[in-house]
Amino acid sequence: MCGITGWIDWNRDLSGERQTLEGMNQQLVCHGPDGEGIWQSRQAGLCHRQLLGTDPEGVSQPMVRRFGNRHLVITFHGRLFDTGDLYRELKSRGYPVHSPSGPELVLAAYAEWGDAAPEHLDGIFAFAIWDETEQSLFMARDRFGIKPLFYTERAGGFLFASKLKALLAHPGVAPEVDGEGLAEVLVMGPSRTPGHGVFKGIKELLPGYALRANRSGIHRHPYWRLESRTHADDLETTIQRVRELFMDAVRHQMESDVPVGAMLSGGLDSSAISACAAEILHQEGKGPLPTFSLDYVGNDRYFRPNEFQPHADAPWVSRMVDRIGSRHHEVLIDTPDLVTALEDAVKARDLPGMADVDSSMILFCREIKKQAMVVLSGECADEVFGGYPWFHRRELVDADTFPWARLTDQRIRFLSPEVIQQIRPLEYVRDRYQEALAGVSRLPGEDPEEARIREIFHLNLTRWMPTLVDRLDRMSMAAGLEVRVPFCDHRLVEYIWNVPWSMKRSEGREKGLLRKAMAGILPEDVLWRKKSPFPKTHHPVYLKQVVERALGILDEGTSPVLDLLDLDAWRRFADQDLKGIHFPWFGQLMNVPQWFAYLIQLDQWMKEYRVIIK
Repeated sequence: MCGITGWIDWNRDLSGERQTLEGMNQQLVCHGPDGEGIWQSRQAGLCHRQLLGTDPEGVSQPMVRRFGNRHLVITFHGRLFDTGDLYRELKSRGYPVHSPSGPELVLAAYAEWGDAAPEHLDGIFAFAIWDETEQSLFMARDRFGIKPLFYTERAGGFLFASKLKALLAHPGVAPEVDGEGLAEVLVMGPSRTPGHGVFKGIKELLPGYALRANRSGIHRHPYWRLESRTHADDLETTIQRVRELFMDAVRHQMESDVPVGAMLSGGLDSSAISACAAEILHQEGKGPLPTFSLDYVGNDRYFRPNEFQPHADAPWVSRMVDRIGSRHHEVLIDTPDLVTALEDAVKARDLPGMADVDSSMILFCREIKKQAMVVLSGECADEVFGGYPWFHRRELVDADTFPWARLTDQRIRFLSPEVIQQIRPLEYVRDRYQEALAGVSRLPGEDPEEARIREIFHLNLTRWMPTLVDRLDRMSMAAGLEVRVPFCDHRLVEYIWNVPWSMKRSEGREKGLLRKAMAGILPEDVLWRKKSPFPKTHHPVYLKQVVERALGILDEGTSPVLDLLDLDAWRRFADQDLKGIHFPWFGQLMNVPQWFAYLIQLDQWMKEYRVIIK
């Protein structure tokens, strides 16, 4: 796990641009604090930051290899799983691969299959390969975009990086944000339209896409996408197949040169991963499995059940620890630390994000890092199997917008009239929603109810899930921790995509199919426990502190964010009894406290990144 960046220019000599490349690479230190590498030629500069520990071989990058007359250079970020088969196949084809390391295997795969190479890769990755002979660049990103990759085009040139800040470190890239970028931050945020880099001229390589850049231009193409087809298996066969695919995914993602742990909340998803991982270690004569849970100081006193969080996690964590015999570590976060870490979360994401949902994750990962280098997470099960309320509640299923962001009209009242006129927020959201629906892989003749649920799954996998995996990757990488997500195994997702909704909601329950597949692996009470999302603090001091800080920004009167806001609307909102207000402005966890925290993050982002509104 590392960070990558680079600069290609076909019209100028980059041999003397070492200082600029070093400046870009320096922005990736948090992703790779243990070493750096820069490779240069007249037309290209590729950079890499290294994180040791998860790769004891310490493979040096950028890596250079010659295949016949071809001179290839790679900078690679991520992890390949189940590399044995790929290693053996490439060896059998005569490629001199010395080890099953990610960058070496990818280079050899590219030499063999060219632009089709990503189809042969299983993992979480973003990489760039420069062909010095052909003077062309090839980039690719994993199927679900777990690893980020941004780029921008310049006259005769091309820049890429795994962090926005690395691109902004180039003197030719200004931190400008136009109306479209403002709409992304102020209305779509903390989600982001796929392909959008927020800053003017910066784009994101889409998940499952590859890109080729050369003197004649840039060509992007998908190498993977979900395809709709009729599901032929009966329920019992489907349950068995899901169980096999899931356990295989966990087994593959546990392959590591260092011990692997698991995040454990006591919910269905993390418990399933932890139970399978513990069993795999037991079969291999290893163990116990290190597990990690998160809670907050004061939650034992202040937790109150609600429609999204029906019960606290702690008793369920203990239930699972006793069941699988893991070596457990509880991480307790205090409110002042949670507020302070809001700033760290912005630096990690390069954008305002999910407020304390982000800052708690970065604090959680820092504590895990003291005990482990690699952990598994239950992220993405809800998107794959249908766990969220908007899969099950009629008014949410039928909502003619993104179901997790139904309150756009209420968010608008906090924006200045000038900004509303510029970005036309309702139109912008409507256009992005229709754009998303246009990408659904349809099944001809499908029942209208099944077709609508397929749309909801598509929205979740392509619009909601990227926000969560981006959060998980950015916060964990900022802590130097590698987190893997077995529920994002593409073979598992491909299979589940075409399973009828009646099977997915077996027993009339959210993720009913997953529950049936985990029967016998999990205790019955854990197996059928009602879904509870990522834990958050219920301490009233958190709301008090973020409101005070947000009002301080308004009262100080110097922040550039003030030009974007209706200050009176914010003050009127803050003057109410906020403990009695329900304002779920984004998903299940983003409510009143997170609204004020988002303002804090927006203020910090505009100041620290010196954002210029165009």
